[in-house]
Amino acid sequence: MSITVSIVEDDRKTRESLAALLGGTSGLRLLGAHPSGEAALSAVPAERPQVLLMDINLPGMSGIDCVAKLKAQMPELRALMLTTYEDSHLIFNSLRAGASGYILKNRPRAELLEAIQQVHEGGAPMSMRIARKVVAFFNELPGPASESEHLSEREAQVLAALAKGLLYKEIGAQLGISENTVRTYVKRIYEKLHVQSRTEAVAKFRVKLPGEG
Repeated sequence: MSITVSIVEDDRKTRESLAALLGGTSGLRLLGAHPSGEAALSAVPAERPQVLLMDINLPGMSGIDCVAKLKAQMPELRALMLTTYEDSHLIFNSLRAGASGYILKNRPRAELLEAIQQVHEGGAPMSMRIARKVVAFFNELPGPASESEHLSEREAQVLAALAKGLLYKEIGAQLGISENTVRTYVKRIYEKLHVQSRTEAVAKFRVKLPGEG
């Protein structure tokens, strides 16, 4: 089945370009393209896309605020921030709002299509430079939150795999469980840690990322 996608982008040419790209790509189905956060709040809950491409710098309501409001209504929504900015403040606010990934607009279109696929499969795509900013942010956080002590051994294994950037299907193969079982564990982890995204969960648990010593 095709991955359903909605777009929120205020620049008309960019919006139309993205719509044409998604509309012409096998395996994707465009549900709507909206010029503002306000328009998205009105339309996206009815569209029920699996993945949302969200510009950050919108007129009126910001893309970050829009994602937070939509995630409150649609917890299962996967939001991929599409932006020209690499500012740490914007990155972390986006992830705290519930975004699943963060990709720059100037990246090749093939990378955008791959990022949509990764987000849909439970990944958290972002450029290497952005990932390094996230890792640096993790390293500045205080020690493990007490909530992490309540994770079961299997939940801790799943969270460790999430921290490595593995997709749900890859975690399932590694642990010998189904992808749906992985999703169940992730839901429990989020509930126990009181978070809404992979990034927040990893930050709370302080699992060491690959290559970070």
